[in-house]
Amino acid sequence: AVCSDPDEATRVASQMKIIVRPMYSNPPIFGARLVSTVLSDPSLRHEWEIDCKTMADRINNMRTLLKETLISHGSKKSWDHITSQIGMFCYSGLTKEEVIRIRDEHSVYMTMDGRISMAGVNSGNVDYLAESMYHVTK
Repeated sequence: AVCSDPDEATRVASQMKIIVRPMYSNPPIFGARLVSTVLSDPSLRHEWEIDCKTMADRINNMRTLLKETLISHGSKKSWDHITSQIGMFCYSGLTKEEVIRIRDEHSVYMTMDGRISMAGVNSGNVDYLAESMYHVTK
């Protein structure tokens, strides 16, 4: 045990909150300086733009691969919405009931409205995701 009794634990937690609060309420300026440095230097900015394009292309490729893999598993549903959306998140089209099933039966987690973080989808897990989605939607 970290503390000898519940009263001591309450006091320690209170002190920890006092220490931590400024860290969250007043984030360090380092991040802002880093962004300023990168965006104000033409060479660094160019490299950053290439990196952003690489990430966006990877996410788009995963969208396409997810849709194609769902179809290859035999799904007859339209998954066009997966590739017509943009950004890091994707509304899968799964109902709340299907989201619960995919979580409980396949350990695939998403918001209850079926939103998936496409940044977490990769070539190593896209087949499992597609197979799981197919299983709960057939």
